[in-house]
Amino acid sequence: MRKSTIVRITAAALTVAMLPALAACSETVPKVTATTSATDAPVLTEAQEENLRGKILDVLKKADDAKDANALSERVEGPELEVRSSQLTIAQATGNLDPHATIPDKISQTVIPTDSSWPRSVFTITTTTDDQQSQRLLVFNQDSARSNYKLWGLVRLFQGAQLPAFEVPKLGSKMGDADDSGLVSTPADAVAHYADVLQNGGNSKYAGDFNDDQLRNDLASLTATVQKGIEANAGTQSQTFTVQPDQIKIMRAARGGDLVVAQINSEWTRTAGEGRESLPASDAEKALFGGGTATSSMKVTYVNVVALFIPTSDSGEKIQAVGAERQPIKVEAQ
Repeated sequence: MRKSTIVRITAAALTVAMLPALAACSETVPKVTATTSATDAPVLTEAQEENLRGKILDVLKKADDAKDANALSERVEGPELEVRSSQLTIAQATGNLDPHATIPDKISQTVIPTDSSWPRSVFTITTTTDDQQSQRLLVFNQDSARSNYKLWGLVRLFQGAQLPAFEVPKLGSKMGDADDSGLVSTPADAVAHYADVLQNGGNSKYAGDFNDDQLRNDLASLTATVQKGIEANAGTQSQTFTVQPDQIKIMRAARGGDLVVAQINSEWTRTAGEGRESLPASDAEKALFGGGTATSSMKVTYVNVVALFIPTSDSGEKIQAVGAERQPIKVEAQ
């Protein structure tokens, strides 16, 4: 019997899942505060942050221009290494780098830690891009005194996102821990519970602990759209979300609460009906699938980097996702 192909999801619809719709928005970084209880000096000056950021962006620009990920590890690590490598692999096949990979040179604010131990992280918030995409939250990490700072994570802030206030760079902020107390949830639990909410939506027992956010809403909308096409072809789909161990960075806000950036990987499996093939559903998926042979089932692996603000336990507030990055990194037939 001649095989017929499963109805393809439009590339426009799939883009919603890969990258939350981060439209042009006004910059929402709050003013920093000059009040601090920190006793240690910040580990960097603003000039040093600008210098290290410039060196990292230079490496990224060279890789982007060459559409070659080989040199990234010099200044990129963690989830961002997986995300950027995938973006460059796709660019090699399509001829164009995704505009969402743009990182502005200018910044609105940098949050410099006072912690004298390693590893240590710097959180930097950029301006909007020249084409009015949303601000980026960059997380730079230094593993040891002798290692270079590297770009560990990048999150695109949601439209209208409100970030907490942090100490001015001359005073510095304290990094948090995965088991920080005095919050509505420890950072580790908040990330695990958010992964459950991404997977189960309103059916998650933790759904009530989080405010609505753009990533959750876009994923729900995309899943519903894809489901219509899959049902028409007697197929199925499923998504699983898994927290990546130790891939979490935390900065304590000036007036309480933690800003948490963490990696949650996901697998989206789509199965066609009997006698049908499940095919790549976008140019990005085609590029990652390469010359693979299609079967009735296809699995797409994503890296999701999320930013959550966890308020204090006495605030009466819920956990709020303020930004995310979502990128397919592998496409394979099952």
